Amino acid sequence: GERDPFVDAVLAEDDLSLGERQPRTLEDLEDDYFDLIVTLAPEAHHAALELTRSLAVEVEYWPMPDPTDTGGTREHIMAAYRDVRERLKTRISRRFLLPEAGNAAD
Repeated sequence: GERDPFVDAVLAEDDLSLGERQPRTLEDLEDDYFDLIVTLAPEAHHAALELTRSLAVEVEYWPMPDPTDTGGTREHIMAAYRDVRERLKTRISRRFLLPEAGNAAD
């Protein structure tokens, strides 16, 4: 599909950017190698599981609300995208960042 301008806007609020990257389908990535695939929608999750069924790839499902379903004012739509951004930041931190020294036993 097309690159979503709301994604670019909420990333820019956190001084992040996708640069020149464009959306790609799972079929576009078929010949690439991954250790981990994170999916955000049930359809993508099922497709990733099907694509990787004979590969040693971990597939995780992080269910997220779909901000593209949000209507209303621009600010209302931006709030929905911000919510997803913040949820993803939390999940990424929990999954990939080292625990703080005081929480090493967790």
